[in-house]
Amino acid sequence: MFGLGMPELVVIMGITFLIFGGKKLPELGAGLGKGLKAFKTGLRDVDEHGKPTLEEGEPGRKEVNVVKN
Repeated sequence: MFGLGMPELVVIMGITFLIFGGKKLPELGAGLGKGLKAFKTGLRDVDEHGKPTLEEGEPGRKEVNVVKN
């Protein structure tokens, strides 16, 4: 994993815990997970359709269509 061993990962996790604290780490993890999921979904949409697409249920979709037309 990027040339990092277990001791290096433990040190990185310890520093991260000290900086952000125990209460903030789950929020950061959840935000990172949601961001990665959205990124992967966007890449998949571009690969399948050849251009970025927006789902109908996304906020702002109606406004974007109005501006385009």
